[in-house]
Parts: sequence; C-alpha cells; structure tokens
Amino acid sequence: MEFTRNNSFDFIGKRNLAFIVSAIISVIGLIGIVRIATNTANLGIDFTGGTSIQLRFSSQVPLEQARALLSAHNLREVNLQEVREGNKLLVKVGKSGHQSDNAAATIVELFRDSFGDNGFSVESSAEIGPSIGAKLKKDTLTAVGISMVGIIIYIAWRFDVRFGIGAIVATLHDVLAMIALFTLLDREINLLFITAVLTIAGYSLTDTVVVFDRIRENIHKDLTDPLPDIFNRSINEVLSRTIITSLTTFLAALSLYLFGGDVISDFALALVTGVAIATYSSIFIASPVVLELEKWQRRRQQQ
Repeated sequence: MEFTRNNSFDFIGKRNLAFIVSAIISVIGLIGIVRIATNTANLGIDFTGGTSIQLRFSSQVPLEQARALLSAHNLREVNLQEVREGNKLLVKVGKSGHQSDNAAATIVELFRDSFGDNGFSVESSAEIGPSIGAKLKKDTLTAVGISMVGIIIYIAWRFDVRFGIGAIVATLHDVLAMIALFTLLDREINLLFITAVLTIAGYSLTDTVVVFDRIRENIHKDLTDPLPDIFNRSINEVLSRTIITSLTTFLAALSLYLFGGDVISDFALALVTGVAIATYSSIFIASPVVLELEKWQRRRQQQ
C-alpha cells in the first residue's frame, strides 16, 4: 500500500525555513516551561494541589451564580469551566490554608443545597495535596530528562553520535512544540498531558529511526553522491511508509478527541497535534541536523 512512488521532493532544501519556524516554536515552548516552573501556567491540580469536581445539571448553571456561591463561602482560587458536551460544570479549587481539607464534600454540599432541583449529580471528583503536586512536578521533569538521555544513548549505540544528536534535537523540539501549543491555547498542563508528551516522544523516535536507517544505508552505498541528494532520496524512499503510519495513528488519536469525552479531551488533543509535529520533525529537523553534522565532520577530515 503506497500513497506515493518515485518521489523527488526537496525536503532538505527547505531546512533553513524549517529551522526558523521551529526556533520560534521552541522559544514559545521555553516560555511555557518557565511559566510551568513559576506556577503561572494553567497547571492542573496534579501539580498545584487542590480539588477538581465535574458536575452535571438538567439545565446549564450560569458561571456567575456558581462563582458567587463559592466566593460567598470563602473558597479561594476557584476556576470554573463549562464543559462543551451536556450541562456540565468543572469546578477547580486550589489549595488554600483557609479552605476545608475536605473541599470536595463542601463544594458538593453547597451545589446540592443551591441547585439540587436542577437534576444535580457528581460525575467525577479528585483531590490532591500541595506536597504531592510538588513531588509530581519534580518527578515529571526527572522522567522527561531520563527519557531524553535514554534516546540519545540508544540512537548513538545503534547508529552514530551524530544521529543521536539529531534524534534528541527533534525530540526536544516535539516536547517544546506541544508545550508551546498548550501555552498558546491556555490548555491545562496535567499528568495526562505529560503522558501524551512522552508517548509522542516515543512515536517521534520510532519514525526518526526509520528515516535514519535509510539514510545510513544510502550513505554507505552512495559514497560519491552529494550529501543533500542522499538525504533527500532517503526521506523520499520512506515517505509512503511515513504517511501511512502517521495517518493511521492520527486517525486513532482523532477518534479519541472526537468521541473520547471531556475527561481525555486535552490528552487526545496533545496526541493529535503531537503526531503531526513528530512527523514534521523527523523530516525537517532530525535529518537536516544530521546532515549539518555530517558535513561538518567531513570538512574536519579534509583539513
């Protein structure tokens, strides 16, 4: 099953433009990381600590009424969000020394007393302490760091250090791009998002290894051809495989986003965009980085 045959797209020729676009995206991602580190991003209660409750009503409750109800009972750091499907309300209350340790029960009781005649029901509830949130944030950064080190060691062992550097640059680019997207959309950064980031990092590595394998094969086979031609030919030779793999993965992630419900909406969005980002980076980031490193090494050998 092939979508394309005998391709001759000049992917390498567009690398400078791709580098500029990716640099801008990466800067936004770095800003997002700074915001996460300083707790100014839209962090979920996984990291900040607090209470999250999703409520369902027969008819939608106005946000102003819900906010006034919580404020009147000294529940601070309240974040209210209407859920797009059904008459649902997502209530998030950050940890505060002035609020009850059992904030979930307090919130449910308040809404039951005030909106009990509106078909009130609790769909989900979660409560996390601030110390657990801080530990989760630290462990998350550690997990991402270890995965990055593991990637470069594996690629360097299987291929070459230059390929390892290319893989780690592409993977870091993917992570930063997903953080940049969620920062721009002001989406919640939680453990599900981190799970999606690590999933896409693994997917990106798989796609990159396929391209690298063909590049390595053609470099050893075509010693006299110009390096850009070898890299372009290698990418074009596996393009059909890349399209099929990315398309099927994208459709599966898109199904999760469209039909998976609100609980995994952000997770599915990260997967959908991550697949596209990972496919782009394996072609326009990982391969050009290896090309530049290969050219640099050959110039050194000729000196």
